[in-house]
Amino acid sequence: MRRLFATRSALLLLAVPAGFVVAGVVGWLIDWRLGVDSAVYRSGAVALFTGEPLYDKDFLTAEPPWARLPFTYPPTGALLFVPLALFPTQVSWGILAAISVLALALVIRVAIEATRPSWLRPATATVVLTVLALGLEPVWRTLFLGQINLILMALVVTDVLVLGAVHGRARHLGGVLVGVAAAVKLTPLIFVPHLWLTGRRMDAVRALATFALLQALIFALRPHDFARFWTVAVTDPERTGPTFWAGNQSLNGLVLRLSDLAPWALAVAIGIGAVLAVPAVLLVRRFHKAGQPLAALLVTAFFGVLLSPVSWSHHYVWAVPLLVLLISKLPDTRLRLGIGAIVLVFASCVLLIMRTSDPSRPPGVKPELEWTPPEVVLGSAYLLVPLVLGAVLLLRNRGR
Repeated sequence: MRRLFATRSALLLLAVPAGFVVAGVVGWLIDWRLGVDSAVYRSGAVALFTGEPLYDKDFLTAEPPWARLPFTYPPTGALLFVPLALFPTQVSWGILAAISVLALALVIRVAIEATRPSWLRPATATVVLTVLALGLEPVWRTLFLGQINLILMALVVTDVLVLGAVHGRARHLGGVLVGVAAAVKLTPLIFVPHLWLTGRRMDAVRALATFALLQALIFALRPHDFARFWTVAVTDPERTGPTFWAGNQSLNGLVLRLSDLAPWALAVAIGIGAVLAVPAVLLVRRFHKAGQPLAALLVTAFFGVLLSPVSWSHHYVWAVPLLVLLISKLPDTRLRLGIGAIVLVFASCVLLIMRTSDPSRPPGVKPELEWTPPEVVLGSAYLLVPLVLGAVLLLRNRGR
């Protein structure tokens, strides 16, 4: 009976990504417009084949009219997006979404194995939590935009929590997946110091070496794009969109909104990040020494999201393993309240509501710059989660 139930659970889990693939094919046939970001990724891969520069124009030739956005990722990202170029735009979205759902399930299963709650059956819990996690805004927004946050998170989680615990030849792959993730999107570089702080120094070296080798490869293939990215595109966070938007839940976004777009906002945000780095390092080391690798990883992940100049709401997919960690510690009345609050924040679409809460505002008005103090709190809900949790952890562990 248990084996039959596990088989049904696996089929249910596979039905979700299969549904996205079918939706992608149907979307291609009837001209849906889903996956604006995956359309840009695919166009970057096509540009590698056609020789079109990645960063010289505001959009790429292969982008459909409804997805004309600049390519913002490193040129190595375009290299790793090459498989998407093999399919039509909507089909590539469906495939990427399907892989993302499987990546989500992998993260949840690894997180369960890392916490080992005695009251949860790993297989069943993986299916149930994966389906429930689809209701969180960072997750469903990642899927429908065609973003790659879940895939990058899976690479990092696998590297840190799985490869770090194995023995034999596979152990020598530690750090490689972090390096690959960082080559696709620079923000996973934050996990290189995490590897170093947790005693995996050779893995940290391998992560940097992997990242460097991929940069050398793209330099050999596309020297113009390599130079253009590292001298121009990487210094312009506005390529991803206005960074004062409520959707940017980084320290930089918060300071921009509070300072009315002051030119010194990024410098102040970096300064705040430098201050927060001290307790972050202390918590990482404390959790690592206590044999809580998932908790240590989450500290680094959320610190990276806060520190990045641009962290859109869908970058907060790290809320999923955070919830798994908290659920694993149940039953506890205080934790139930905490879990409920976190689910409410990430499932409520509060940032979308704050962005469009007053339809009477004329076009061109920046609502975030007119927020009242209570609106600032609501409009900063995502970034307040790691800040509040970090403060609670520090207060509970002071003097230890």
